[in-house]
Amino acid sequence: MSAIVHGSARCVVTSKQQDVALHRLKPQLPSRLCAQLRNLQLAPIRGQAGPKAHSRRAMVVRSAAATETALQTPHGNKLVDLMLPEDKKQSAIDSCTETLECSDRNACDVELLIVGGFSPLEGFLNEEEYHSVVENMRMTDGLLFGLPVVFDTHSDRVNVGDKVLLTYQGQNIATLTIDSKWTPNKPVEALKCYGTSSIEHPAVQMISMERGKYYIGGKVEGLELPKRVFPCASPAQVRSMLPEGKDVLAFQCRNPIHKAHYELFIRALEANNVGPEAVCLVHPTCGPTQDDDIPGIVRFRTYEVLKEEVNNPHLRWAYLPYSMHMAGPREAIQHMIIRRNYGCTHFIIGRDMAGSKSTVTGEDFYGAYDAQETADKHAEELHMQTVPSLNITYTEEKGYVTADVAKEQDLHQLKLSGTKFRQLLRSGADIPEWFAFKSVVDVLREATPAK
Repeated sequence: MSAIVHGSARCVVTSKQQDVALHRLKPQLPSRLCAQLRNLQLAPIRGQAGPKAHSRRAMVVRSAAATETALQTPHGNKLVDLMLPEDKKQSAIDSCTETLECSDRNACDVELLIVGGFSPLEGFLNEEEYHSVVENMRMTDGLLFGLPVVFDTHSDRVNVGDKVLLTYQGQNIATLTIDSKWTPNKPVEALKCYGTSSIEHPAVQMISMERGKYYIGGKVEGLELPKRVFPCASPAQVRSMLPEGKDVLAFQCRNPIHKAHYELFIRALEANNVGPEAVCLVHPTCGPTQDDDIPGIVRFRTYEVLKEEVNNPHLRWAYLPYSMHMAGPREAIQHMIIRRNYGCTHFIIGRDMAGSKSTVTGEDFYGAYDAQETADKHAEELHMQTVPSLNITYTEEKGYVTADVAKEQDLHQLKLSGTKFRQLLRSGADIPEWFAFKSVVDVLREATPAK
């Protein structure tokens, strides 16, 4: 028997009726609370006596005002923090028998493990977990995970049982206790994770040509976060910036933000499934992406000047030390998991999110809506909601509107391709104010060689 409480109402039901009661209550709750229903805990009903008392539990659905003080739950319901206390760090270093230098991509993964961005992971995947994620997009316990998080090496010196010191550009950033070492089948990994084994895909090139021969897995203990020219707030730090009990939208990007992008995430705050007083976390990835992308430090500077220029109280800004895979649907899941750990309840997802083109033919590897469909399919399981990005266009008559409005009203649309924009940057020619923020253009011009 259970008691279900909603506001001041209370009813006592059998355990078999619990799910029915929750189902009926769910439509009455704010959208912000729907993802928390599964995490409600059972407690003994006070005042019960006798031998059956321990089998009786109370399920309490608090009033909206009380429950809305909570932030989003982390993936797996555990936000990890792998950083060792200061007084434990030197002994951890002294206990290491080997040293491995991290690549830029390794360092991003180590940092996200340490701060809890990959929660509930407490280290790099071992061989069994790796195969489970590659084959099923799930851990062996069934927990959804988009892409395997692995440490690669060419070293024959390190073996199972070794404790390895992980270094990066002169820093001791973590220790890794190896419990698994194997030679991965990279074509299978590529086919399962990226939908192709062709090295025309940038991530297939990465795992086949950049990554080492072996993968090693095991527990990570943090020593020091990589020093970066752009600060990357941890999930705990970002969560401290978020309003409690309000929806938090995540906007993922890897390029400078122009005015159409800005309109996109500002309008997303008004989506039907977004509650009042919501905020948007602008959370660009500043780690390695594609070879032809603008360097992370330049992107960071564009975000910083834009943050000052717009000074919008409905926005929060932070930077993510994540290495892009351009994995389309699978990467959408990875991003949703990470943003949930950073406290977000909604994920803005656009056409061809994290998509990539053949380096030979230029053809897309994924359909325009593959990532959206995969995200929608798993959103409830991830306790997230998706907000499809609008197709925004600029018109002479009404400024920025959605493309369907422009078509219906026969408005004159103005367009500027990325190629043309880069040509204008290099030449020093004027860039239309409707297209880009002046502060962003100034930073890009400073970093773009003139021709």
